[in-house]
Amino acid sequence: MSLAAYRNLMRAARIAFQGDVHVLSAAQNQIRQGFQENRALDSDSNIQTAIKHAEDVATILRQNIVQGEKIQSEGDKHTYKLRIHEHTERGDNDSILTAGNGKSSGGCGCN
Repeated sequence: MSLAAYRNLMRAARIAFQGDVHVLSAAQNQIRQGFQENRALDSDSNIQTAIKHAEDVATILRQNIVQGEKIQSEGDKHTYKLRIHEHTERGDNDSILTAGNGKSSGGCGCN
């Protein structure tokens, strides 16, 4: 199961950092290092926690990381091209539409 999580995480890094050799290489090294450090885990619950963490990181990499490349720069204005791929999560902005209408409670639980 940890091999599947490792491969899933490596695939997610390739998707998230496609075309950026330096960042992809650093991410792959970090993944390898993390799995090497956790290789000696003996408790089944610790192993399951580490695998769950790897799967969660893979999901975030795949769905929430978007690369931007600067394509134009004029003074203080910069234009970026975003690489949004098929796995990128696209929200519907419902939370923005309901903001300020008094129907939601504050972060402290008060109205």
